[in-house]
Amino acid sequence: MSSYWPWWAGAIGLALVTIGYTVATDRSLGVSSAWDRVVHWRRERDLERVEEEFTDDRALADALAAATAEHFGTAPAVPMPPHGDTRPPEPAAESTPGENPSATGLRPAPVVTQAALLVSIVLGGWIAAITSGRFQVRFDMGPDFRDLVTANPTTMVIVLFVGGVLVGFGTRLAGGCSSGHGLSGCGRLRPVSIVATAVFFGIAVAVSFLLWKVI
Repeated sequence: MSSYWPWWAGAIGLALVTIGYTVATDRSLGVSSAWDRVVHWRRERDLERVEEEFTDDRALADALAAATAEHFGTAPAVPMPPHGDTRPPEPAAESTPGENPSATGLRPAPVVTQAALLVSIVLGGWIAAITSGRFQVRFDMGPDFRDLVTANPTTMVIVLFVGGVLVGFGTRLAGGCSSGHGLSGCGRLRPVSIVATAVFFGIAVAVSFLLWKVI
Protein backbone atom coordinates (compact mmCIF):
# COMPACT_ATOMS: atom_id res chain seq x y z
CA MET A 1 0.00 0.00 0.00
CA SER A 2 1.38 3.40 -0.96
CA SER A 3 2.12 6.09 1.61
CA TYR A 4 0.25 9.29 2.30
CA TRP A 5 0.89 12.42 0.29
CA PRO A 6 3.85 14.43 1.61
CA TRP A 7 3.07 17.05 4.23
CA TRP A 8 4.28 19.91 2.05
CA ALA A 9 1.77 19.00 -0.68
CA GLY A 10 -1.04 19.31 1.84
CA ALA A 11 0.34 22.62 3.08
CA ILE A 12 0.51 24.02 -0.46
CA GLY A 13 -3.01 22.78 -1.18
CA LEU A 14 -4.45 24.40 1.96
CA ALA A 15 -2.67 27.67 1.18
CA LEU A 16 -3.98 27.73 -2.39
CA VAL A 17 -7.53 26.96 -1.28
CA THR A 18 -7.47 29.62 1.44
CA ILE A 19 -5.97 32.32 -0.79
CA GLY A 20 -8.17 31.40 -3.75
CA TYR A 21 -11.35 31.46 -1.68
CA THR A 22 -10.44 34.82 -0.13
CA VAL A 23 -9.58 36.39 -3.50
CA ALA A 24 -12.70 35.01 -5.20
CA THR A 25 -15.20 35.93 -2.46
CA ASP A 26 -13.37 38.69 -0.53
CA ARG A 27 -14.29 36.83 2.64
CA SER A 28 -12.56 34.60 5.15
CA LEU A 29 -12.65 30.85 4.67
CA GLY A 30 -14.68 29.02 7.31
CA VAL A 31 -15.98 25.45 7.17
CA SER A 32 -18.13 25.53 10.32
CA SER A 33 -19.88 28.74 9.25
CA ALA A 34 -20.38 27.32 5.75
CA TRP A 35 -21.93 24.17 7.19
CA ASP A 36 -24.26 26.20 9.43
CA ARG A 37 -25.49 28.33 6.55
CA VAL A 38 -25.97 25.37 4.20
CA VAL A 39 -27.99 23.48 6.84
CA HIS A 40 -30.22 26.55 7.25
CA TRP A 41 -30.25 27.38 3.55
CA ARG A 42 -33.91 28.44 3.46
CA ARG A 43 -33.36 31.10 6.09
CA GLU A 44 -30.16 32.25 4.39
CA ARG A 45 -31.84 32.53 0.99
CA ASP A 46 -34.58 34.71 2.51
CA LEU A 47 -31.94 36.95 4.06
CA GLU A 48 -30.09 37.19 0.75
CA ARG A 49 -33.28 38.26 -1.04
CA VAL A 50 -33.91 40.98 1.54
CA GLU A 51 -30.32 42.21 1.25
CA GLU A 52 -30.58 42.32 -2.54
CA GLU A 53 -33.71 44.47 -2.30
CA PHE A 54 -32.16 47.00 0.06
CA THR A 55 -28.57 47.15 -1.17
CA ASP A 56 -29.22 50.51 -2.83
CA ASP A 57 -30.01 53.44 -0.50
CA ARG A 58 -32.38 54.96 -3.09
CA ALA A 59 -34.33 51.69 -3.36
CA LEU A 60 -34.54 51.51 0.42
CA ALA A 61 -35.82 55.09 0.66
CA ASP A 62 -38.43 54.42 -2.03
CA ALA A 63 -39.58 51.25 -0.28
CA LEU A 64 -39.91 53.09 3.04
CA ALA A 65 -41.85 55.91 1.39
CA ALA A 66 -44.20 53.44 -0.30
CA ALA A 67 -44.75 51.55 2.96
CA THR A 68 -45.44 54.82 4.82
CA ALA A 69 -47.92 55.92 2.16
CA GLU A 70 -49.67 52.54 2.26
CA HIS A 71 -49.92 52.58 6.05
CA PHE A 72 -51.12 56.18 6.45
CA GLY A 73 -53.05 56.39 3.18
CA THR A 74 -51.08 59.35 1.87
CA ALA A 75 -48.92 59.80 -1.19
CA PRO A 76 -45.19 60.38 -0.67
CA ALA A 77 -44.35 64.05 -0.61
CA VAL A 78 -42.70 65.51 -3.70
CA PRO A 79 -40.36 68.46 -3.02
CA MET A 80 -41.72 71.65 -4.60
CA PRO A 81 -39.48 74.26 -6.22
CA PRO A 82 -39.10 77.63 -4.50
CA HIS A 83 -41.68 80.35 -5.28
CA GLY A 84 -41.06 81.78 -8.73
CA ASP A 85 -38.71 78.97 -9.76
CA THR A 86 -40.22 77.13 -12.73
CA ARG A 87 -37.44 74.61 -13.07
CA PRO A 88 -38.42 70.99 -12.36
CA PRO A 89 -37.01 69.52 -9.17
CA GLU A 90 -33.62 67.93 -9.63
CA PRO A 91 -33.57 64.15 -9.29
CA ALA A 92 -31.72 62.68 -6.36
CA ALA A 93 -28.15 61.76 -7.13
CA GLU A 94 -27.77 58.09 -7.87
CA SER A 95 -25.18 56.17 -5.97
CA THR A 96 -22.33 54.65 -7.88
CA PRO A 97 -20.55 51.40 -7.17
CA GLY A 98 -18.10 51.83 -4.33
CA GLU A 99 -19.85 54.95 -2.92
CA ASN A 100 -22.79 53.23 -1.25
CA PRO A 101 -21.85 52.51 2.38
CA SER A 102 -24.58 49.90 2.73
CA ALA A 103 -23.18 47.98 -0.23
CA THR A 104 -19.60 48.03 0.97
CA GLY A 105 -20.24 46.02 4.14
CA LEU A 106 -19.03 42.46 3.82
CA ARG A 107 -21.94 40.08 3.85
CA PRO A 108 -21.57 36.32 4.07
CA ALA A 109 -20.74 34.54 0.84
CA PRO A 110 -23.75 33.16 -1.09
CA VAL A 111 -25.09 29.84 0.16
CA VAL A 112 -24.29 28.24 -3.21
CA THR A 113 -20.63 29.23 -2.83
CA GLN A 114 -20.39 27.71 0.63
CA ALA A 115 -22.20 24.55 -0.49
CA ALA A 116 -19.65 24.21 -3.30
CA LEU A 117 -16.88 24.56 -0.69
CA LEU A 118 -18.27 21.68 1.38
CA VAL A 119 -18.76 19.45 -1.67
CA SER A 120 -15.19 20.22 -2.79
CA ILE A 121 -13.84 19.11 0.60
CA VAL A 122 -15.58 15.74 0.28
CA LEU A 123 -14.46 15.27 -3.33
CA GLY A 124 -10.91 16.32 -2.52
CA GLY A 125 -10.66 13.82 0.32
CA TRP A 126 -12.07 11.07 -1.89
CA ILE A 127 -9.61 11.84 -4.70
CA ALA A 128 -6.68 11.91 -2.25
CA ALA A 129 -7.72 8.54 -0.78
CA ILE A 130 -8.14 6.94 -4.21
CA THR A 131 -4.82 8.17 -5.59
CA SER A 132 -2.91 7.14 -2.47
CA GLY A 133 -4.47 3.68 -2.47
CA ARG A 134 -6.00 4.14 0.99
CA PHE A 135 -9.69 4.45 0.14
CA GLN A 136 -11.78 2.18 2.34
CA VAL A 137 -15.40 2.36 3.49
CA ARG A 138 -15.51 1.94 7.27
CA PHE A 139 -17.81 2.84 10.14
CA ASP A 140 -15.28 3.36 12.92
CA MET A 141 -12.19 5.45 13.59
CA GLY A 142 -9.67 2.69 12.96
CA PRO A 143 -7.64 0.34 15.15
CA ASP A 144 -5.90 3.12 17.09
CA PHE A 145 -9.26 4.52 18.22
CA ARG A 146 -10.43 1.05 19.25
CA ASP A 147 -7.27 0.47 21.26
CA LEU A 148 -7.25 3.86 23.00
CA VAL A 149 -10.96 4.55 23.53
CA THR A 150 -13.31 1.64 22.94
CA ALA A 151 -13.97 -1.29 20.64
CA ASN A 152 -17.68 -1.50 21.46
CA PRO A 153 -19.64 -0.27 18.40
CA THR A 154 -22.48 1.26 20.44
CA THR A 155 -20.15 3.06 22.82
CA MET A 156 -18.07 4.25 19.87
CA VAL A 157 -21.12 5.84 18.21
CA ILE A 158 -22.09 7.57 21.47
CA VAL A 159 -18.56 8.88 22.04
CA LEU A 160 -18.28 10.19 18.48
CA PHE A 161 -21.72 11.82 18.67
CA VAL A 162 -20.97 13.57 21.96
CA GLY A 163 -17.57 14.62 20.63
CA GLY A 164 -19.18 16.07 17.50
CA VAL A 165 -21.69 18.04 19.58
CA LEU A 166 -18.89 19.44 21.75
CA VAL A 167 -16.86 20.40 18.67
CA GLY A 168 -19.88 22.19 17.20
CA PHE A 169 -20.53 24.01 20.48
CA GLY A 170 -16.87 25.00 20.70
CA THR A 171 -16.73 26.39 17.19
CA ARG A 172 -19.84 28.51 17.79
CA LEU A 173 -18.48 29.71 21.13
CA ALA A 174 -15.10 30.61 19.59
CA GLY A 175 -16.65 32.17 16.49
CA GLY A 176 -14.87 29.80 14.12
CA CYS A 177 -13.05 26.51 13.68
CA SER A 178 -9.54 25.48 12.71
CA SER A 179 -10.12 26.61 9.12
CA GLY A 180 -11.69 29.97 9.95
CA HIS A 181 -9.25 30.91 12.73
CA GLY A 182 -6.20 28.75 12.02
CA LEU A 183 -5.96 29.15 8.25
CA SER A 184 -7.79 32.31 7.28
CA GLY A 185 -7.77 34.33 10.51
CA CYS A 186 -4.11 33.74 11.37
CA GLY A 187 -3.18 34.37 7.74
CA ARG A 188 -4.76 37.81 8.11
CA LEU A 189 -3.02 38.34 11.48
CA ARG A 190 -6.25 38.77 13.39
CA PRO A 191 -5.52 38.76 17.15
CA VAL A 192 -8.69 36.87 18.08
CA SER A 193 -7.84 34.13 15.58
CA ILE A 194 -4.27 33.83 16.86
CA VAL A 195 -5.52 33.45 20.44
CA ALA A 196 -8.26 30.98 19.48
CA THR A 197 -5.85 28.87 17.42
CA ALA A 198 -3.31 28.78 20.22
CA VAL A 199 -5.99 27.64 22.68
CA PHE A 200 -7.56 24.83 20.70
CA PHE A 201 -4.31 23.52 19.27
CA GLY A 202 -2.71 23.62 22.72
CA ILE A 203 -5.60 21.64 24.19
CA ALA A 204 -5.42 19.17 21.29
CA VAL A 205 -1.72 18.57 21.96
CA ALA A 206 -2.40 18.07 25.68
CA VAL A 207 -5.23 15.60 25.04
CA SER A 208 -3.13 13.66 22.52
CA PHE A 209 -0.29 13.44 25.04
CA LEU A 210 -2.67 12.12 27.71
CA LEU A 211 -4.11 9.50 25.34
CA TRP A 212 -0.78 8.21 24.08
CA LYS A 213 1.49 8.61 27.12
CA VAL A 214 -0.73 8.50 30.22
CA ILE A 215 -3.86 6.52 29.45
